[in-house]
Amino acid sequence: MNTDTCIEINITDQTLKLKQGDRIVHEYTVSTAANGPGERMHSNCTPRGEHVITGKIGDGEPVNTVFVAREPTGEIYTPELRQQYPDRDWILTRILWLSGCEPGRNKGGDVDSHDRYIYIHGSPDDVAMGEPGSAGCIRMRNRDVMALFDQVEVMTRVIIEE
Repeated sequence: MNTDTCIEINITDQTLKLKQGDRIVHEYTVSTAANGPGERMHSNCTPRGEHVITGKIGDGEPVNTVFVAREPTGEIYTPELRQQYPDRDWILTRILWLSGCEPGRNKGGDVDSHDRYIYIHGSPDDVAMGEPGSAGCIRMRNRDVMALFDQVEVMTRVIIEE
């Protein structure tokens, strides 16, 4: 991994930029929390500040693989499956699990991003991007999260800002 690799997520713009040093390698439209920014446990907000990727989950799984508790369920997402489980928070294809780096802000206690299960993950194709809508995570198109997944490593820096 290039140690200059960094992900910058802008909550206001609903964008994720993959950077190598000062150069933007890719820019993606994302969807952050419907409840806006915030760090508290059970807030369903997207946490701000410096994070790192501490887990990469789903390598080699098919597009639209459904994950529950970070494990593939054996299901492939379809609109019919959504009708069967209308209350599921659909986490699909790939997961990048984030951990906060700032004690008291996004690490430890009731503000711990890792313990809040904050991910960058894939979502159904009909989920809107470019507007807040998640339960705290950073949602991406499946093809985009697959591309990002292949370009980052565990311990890649992730900066989330407004």
